[in-house]
Amino acid sequence: MPVSAVTICAVLLSVGQCGNQVGCRFWDLALREHSHVNKKGIYDEALSSFFQNVDPRRSDGGGGGAPGSRISGLRARAVLVDMEEGVLSEVLQGPLRQLFSSTQLISDVSGSGNNWAVGHHSYGSVYREQIVEQVRRAAEQCDCLQCFFIIHSMGGGTGSGLGTRVLKLLEDEFPEVCRLVTAVYPSAEDDVITSPYNSVLAMRELTEHADCVLPIENQSLMDIVSKIQHMAHTGKPGSVIKKDSTIISGQGGVSKTEKPFDAMNNIVANLLLNITSSARFEGSLNMDLNEIAMNLVPFPRLHYLVSSLTPLYTLADVNIPTRRLDQMFTDAFSKDHQLMRADPKHNLYLACALMLRGNVQLSDLRRNIERLRPTLSFVQWNTEGWKTGLCSVPPVGHTHSLLALANNTCVKPSFMDLRERFVRLYRKKAHLHHYLGVDGMDVSGFSEALSSLSALIDEYSQLDSTKTAPTQEPPRLNIAC
Repeated sequence: MPVSAVTICAVLLSVGQCGNQVGCRFWDLALREHSHVNKKGIYDEALSSFFQNVDPRRSDGGGGGAPGSRISGLRARAVLVDMEEGVLSEVLQGPLRQLFSSTQLISDVSGSGNNWAVGHHSYGSVYREQIVEQVRRAAEQCDCLQCFFIIHSMGGGTGSGLGTRVLKLLEDEFPEVCRLVTAVYPSAEDDVITSPYNSVLAMRELTEHADCVLPIENQSLMDIVSKIQHMAHTGKPGSVIKKDSTIISGQGGVSKTEKPFDAMNNIVANLLLNITSSARFEGSLNMDLNEIAMNLVPFPRLHYLVSSLTPLYTLADVNIPTRRLDQMFTDAFSKDHQLMRADPKHNLYLACALMLRGNVQLSDLRRNIERLRPTLSFVQWNTEGWKTGLCSVPPVGHTHSLLALANNTCVKPSFMDLRERFVRLYRKKAHLHHYLGVDGMDVSGFSEALSSLSALIDEYSQLDSTKTAPTQEPPRLNIAC
C-alpha cells in the first residue's frame, strides 16, 4: 500500500484583545487566499497545514476526511484566549464562527486590568490546565506539529501577562516544537500608563522562552496606515488601492465604518500570511517555519527579528504597472517599510531572510542579493547569512510580494526607549502596589526584568562595536532607452 504523505502543521494561539483581533484577520485572509487557489473544494495539503477537515455534525471535531477528500467543514488549528468576553463573543457570533468550536475559546469576564501580574500569575494559574488541554488536543490532530504561533500585545495585562505564561507552558509541554511570537509593542504615547511595566516584564519571558520574536510597533503601524490613507485620498498615479487588496481591509479599502485599529491589525495579519505562505502553498524553494529560528538566530537570546513588507504603499490599480521587482527589494531594506521604527540598513545584520511570493525566479533573487549585499553590514563571521524562500502563490490581488526578516542590531534603540520609560515609572515606584498585591509577584520581578532587558541591550551593543562600514554604494539600475 502507498504511504500517505505526512502533513506538516502549525497551531496558532492568540491571547488578549489585540492578539485575537489580529488572529481573526489572519484566519479571514487565509481563507480568502485558499479559496482563490482551491477552486474544487478539495481538502488539500495546503489547507491541512492550518485547518482540519471536520464533519460539522460531529462534536468531536472528526469525520471530515484526510487530504485529498472533499471539504466537509474547516476548523482552524487554533486556541483563542482572552480574559474579557467581548472579542471572543464577537468571534462566536461572526462570520468565522464555524472555524472554531466553543472549546477552543477560553475566556473570563473581568479582564486583567492592564496588569501583567494578574494575567501572568492569577489567570495563568487558574486557566493553566484548560489551556494545556486545548493545545494538546490541537497538537494531537497534527501529523507533524512543526510550530506554534503566539500572537499578543505587550502593553495590556492579558496579552503581555497571560500571553507570556502561555509561551512558558508551550516550552514545558512541547519543548521540541518551535515557538514563534508576534508581539505588538505600545507606542510611547500609549494610553495605558503601566504599559512600560507590562512590556518589560513580558520581554524577560520572551527573551528566555521564545525561539523567535517578531516585534511590531504600534507607532510604525499607525505611520504606515496614515501614509496609505493619504495616498488613497490624494489619488496619486500608481497609488490607488485595489479592490481586492489584502493590505487594508476585508472591504478592499479603508472603510469609514472600520475601527481605527482594523487597518493596523490587517498589516500584522498580512505579515503572518506571508511568513506562513511556504507552509501553506508549494514553491520552488520552500522554507519550513522552524528554519527561521534555525537560520536566523545565532545566539539564543538575540532572536528579535525586524520585519518589512512590500508592496505596502504602492497598491496600484489594475491598470497601472505594479512595483518593479528590483524596487521591491530596495523597499524591503528601507526604514519606511519596517514594522517597527528601525533602520536595519544602517545597522549590523546577524542574518536575513527573504520570503518571496509569486512568479519570481531564483535568478532574480540572487541578482538582487548581490546588488544589495555591498550596502549592508553583516557580522564578519556570517557574511553569507541569507536565508531565502520562494512560494509560487502570490497574495490575492498582487503578482508578487516580499517579506524580509532581519536579525539586526537596529532593535536596540527601541529597547532602550522602552527601558527609559520603565525606569521613569519605577524610580517613582508608581503603581507598583497594583502588581505587588498579586499572589506570586514580588518586587524582585521588576528588577530582574530590568536587568534582563539591560543585558539584552548590552549584547546588541557589543555586536555593534564590531561593525565595519559597507564597501560601496549599490549599483544603479540601468534604464533601457
